[in-house]
Amino acid sequence: MTMATFRRLFAAAAMFFSFAIVTHAEVSEHQPRANISFIQIDNDITLRRSVVHSLDPKGTVLFLHGFPETMYAWEEVSLALADEVHAFDWPGFGFSSRPTTDRFSYAPMDYARVLDGYIEKAHIDRSKLTIYATDIGALPALLLSLEKPDIARIVIVGDFAPFERPRYMYESLQKLKDRRSAAQAREQLHKNRADILENAFRRGPAKEVQFELSVRFRSDMARGWSYGALTTADAFASYYTHFTRDQQYFEANLDKLRTPVKVVWGRRISISGRKWG
Repeated sequence: MTMATFRRLFAAAAMFFSFAIVTHAEVSEHQPRANISFIQIDNDITLRRSVVHSLDPKGTVLFLHGFPETMYAWEEVSLALADEVHAFDWPGFGFSSRPTTDRFSYAPMDYARVLDGYIEKAHIDRSKLTIYATDIGALPALLLSLEKPDIARIVIVGDFAPFERPRYMYESLQKLKDRRSAAQAREQLHKNRADILENAFRRGPAKEVQFELSVRFRSDMARGWSYGALTTADAFASYYTHFTRDQQYFEANLDKLRTPVKVVWGRRISISGRKWG
């Protein structure tokens, strides 16, 4: 489901080598803060977002969260980076819009269009942009990169299945991908709400490397689960209803990918080179 917590820590650490880090003195003096607001993408989609401004940004980072997360997944690392940092709630998550599925399918390709719209509406300089995407955010970022190779200076993705290899996915995700079992799998997500919110970050990493999430992040995920016309589980299930189609499209067009991509993958974190070579 969501990215294991220790993976995010190592991935964030890797990014520290690519971006200047705010020193302790600078943090104490300037105290960067996250500015929370809403931005309209189109008639159906308005996103809740967080923006942290740096006094002298070296670039821009855009974080894309996974399931069952919200933009608060990135709060602490956003405040630590010496760059302008953006994060938003995907449609169906947190407090962003949740149109019915006849108006918005929640497919990875739809999320790619939302991502493109956000970058445009937020007036982000693509030549200085790093996109860091995990879980459900990864395929939309890669799909957009196929369409617009200059969408970012670099795209970093992790903790997701880029190709059609269902045997390497959790059984629950395999069932969501299969239309014959998708409805039952969706219902199971609803029944397991409490367990998902409590343990999504504990599955996988050893107990000694686990840590507590902030109260604000936990509360935000819980409050946002049932906000609007459909639940976070509904949005996630709808995403996976279309996932195979969009996954296969990406794999079939992989040779057209020109945007520099780094991949965070494996039980022990490593950063690969461009693409999956």
